[in-house]
Amino acid sequence: MEEINTYGQDYIVVRAEENGVTIWGLTRGSATKFHHTEKLDAGEVYIAQFTETTSAIKIHGKAKLYTKHGVVDVG
Repeated sequence: MEEINTYGQDYIVVRAEENGVTIWGLTRGSATKFHHTEKLDAGEVYIAQFTETTSAIKIHGKAKLYTKHGVVDVG
């Protein structure tokens, strides 16, 4: 039976509400590590996707996080 890849089906949108919002992508596996960093200024939007590599995202700063579950105020 062929394995179905379900990674990459969930997206989030991060909209920076202030300058200097930082987003980190964290790896999957037994040792979680930072693998990607983005820095946003007020009004900038970042669209992220969970993948085979990315299992979590950390956000620092004042931002709005849009997901299929709703909107979250960060910071």
